[in-house]
Amino acid sequence: MERGKTQDSHGADNHSTAFSKSFVEQETPTGIVTINKAHTIIEQSHKRSATYGLSKDTKPEFNPLYGKDLSYLVEKNQLLHTHALPVMETLYEQIINTHSMVILTDANGCIMKSLGDDDFLERANRVALSPGVAWSEQLKGTNAIGTAIEEQKPTQVHSGEHYLKAYHFLTCSAAPILDHQGKVIGVLDVTGDQRSFHKHTMALVRMSAQMIENQLFLAKCHDAITLHFHPRPEFIGTLMEGIASFSQCGRFMFANRVGLFHLGLSLVALQSHTFGSLFGMPISELYDHYRTATPGLLNLCLNNGVRVFGRARINAGSSVFQYATKVNGEQEDSAVPKAARLQAQQASRRLSGLRYLNTGDPQVAMVISKVQKVLGRDIPILVVGETGTGKELMAQAIHNDSPRAKGPFIAVNCASIPETLIESELFGYEDGAFTGARKKGSIGKILQANGGSLFLDEIGDMPLNLQARLLRVLQERMVTPLGSTQSIAVNVELICATNCNLRDKIAKGEFREDLYYRINGLVVKLPPLRERTDLNYVIEKIVAAESTEVRHTVSPEIMELFKKHPWPGNFRQLSNLLRTAIVIAGDEQEIQRKHLPDDFLDDIKADSGTEEQDFSHKTEYSIVCDANLDGMKHSAIQKALESHNGNVSAAAKSLGVSRNTIYRYIAFKK
Repeated sequence: MERGKTQDSHGADNHSTAFSKSFVEQETPTGIVTINKAHTIIEQSHKRSATYGLSKDTKPEFNPLYGKDLSYLVEKNQLLHTHALPVMETLYEQIINTHSMVILTDANGCIMKSLGDDDFLERANRVALSPGVAWSEQLKGTNAIGTAIEEQKPTQVHSGEHYLKAYHFLTCSAAPILDHQGKVIGVLDVTGDQRSFHKHTMALVRMSAQMIENQLFLAKCHDAITLHFHPRPEFIGTLMEGIASFSQCGRFMFANRVGLFHLGLSLVALQSHTFGSLFGMPISELYDHYRTATPGLLNLCLNNGVRVFGRARINAGSSVFQYATKVNGEQEDSAVPKAARLQAQQASRRLSGLRYLNTGDPQVAMVISKVQKVLGRDIPILVVGETGTGKELMAQAIHNDSPRAKGPFIAVNCASIPETLIESELFGYEDGAFTGARKKGSIGKILQANGGSLFLDEIGDMPLNLQARLLRVLQERMVTPLGSTQSIAVNVELICATNCNLRDKIAKGEFREDLYYRINGLVVKLPPLRERTDLNYVIEKIVAAESTEVRHTVSPEIMELFKKHPWPGNFRQLSNLLRTAIVIAGDEQEIQRKHLPDDFLDDIKADSGTEEQDFSHKTEYSIVCDANLDGMKHSAIQKALESHNGNVSAAAKSLGVSRNTIYRYIAFKK
């Protein structure tokens, strides 16, 4: 957020007029949060405020809790208070020096903790924005905290939307915090001078509240089986993941908000379900999966037909690794015989090796040949390639074929972990290392990988200050957790991946050169899908893996179209497209044009060459003769790419052509 500037009354009025009056955050079916106008929310709140007997000219009341009473309030909400404090501190760092404060309340809107700029705290105290003061609608009229509690939704109240005139100088953004049963137990709020309003504040508050909810959820379900899941594997471990907990025999217990959204059922309706009925896998198979040395992501199917990926956390200290074949005293019909399970596990291990990835493309074969020669030689491997080319799959295969295959494979996406948390995630921390730290601390990802492989995905996005610590760990093979003075020896095989040019980042001062030369013992590049020669076989494998009762095939016509498509999203795009086509095809065995999504068919039309005519019409270059037309096109594309810093979409838009034309040029140039 930018620091708000002092404005005269005229400027302030213009700001208020330009501001869309009120906002309430809602979740769309895709899980993306959007902000919609919600005038009726404020209007209804104003009506409630009037029925409470409040006058708009009412002066703020000061009846705060003091001493033991305030201490008792905090103690009563100790779990919420403990997990919220580190998130509040992180949130405050993002809004510091903006005449704002971060507030945590209990379920009734009573302020338990506040962090803020000194200059603003003084003004806030004059209007009762201080610990011990209740901000319910009944006492303070329309305000973000009280209205969020009433509506049970993230709510923003700006300037004159406050019922009491005394609060018109404020803009408040609040999000309710729910417990594992969906009950409001508190509110997280950012309140500031209305002249310093920033449109991103509401999103920061909502995300921070969700972080607190997830931490509370995991603390509550510490002894349960906890499944983290999402239709897209890259979202596992982020705020977008669904979380569901189950008893050791597989009975459903609780789910977070995102989990409920993906499952499509209410918390009450879910109480009659089991892990098997929700995800199509017997609980015994889940246990078997995590008995293996290198369990990968689970591939599950929800009862609504949607496929999701999952990673389960199981309490190994209990009887979790003993077969639980009964649910409520009844034998699971879907349990698989032990011999069949062991055979499936062995097949899974084989299909996760480097040989499985060798599907006939010479470039991939060369990569695999190089990797096989350095396995077990303590040489770090750096896998580069475009997004979606299978870098994590390659890393998993490297581990499975290495002498460390029986050890752990720990993957860390350096781009998905918040910068403020990645240090503790990687290096671990001692008990009491920081406010809100777990009791007994955490060993961190690097130590979790001890004896196995550590995969650092998107390492180019690692914060610069942490690169120095990582380099020291790699050189000294010792880890010092946060808050500790004792170093612990660690022995890991390092595999890194990136889709960016690390040398360019070094030149810009965004990546340490010494770390680069420490991680690039062997650099291998995975080719994009458009350059591979084994597309037929790859498609056959994906279709075979996705098909269930019906053995689907791809028609020759569609296969030819696939070969001409540039696949900017690579395997991720291809897999999603085929999965959709299989669902649409249903009982029809052959996948045809009618089964493909409309947006892909639009790209196919562009691939037919009609954009070439548009290209010659819309560029500023005149066609002197047919002989040098191609050269002029390439020159125009090159200039467009340079002017848009390599952004393919922007270059295509400026030229009036499809992205496929740009991709064909790039392939031609190579």
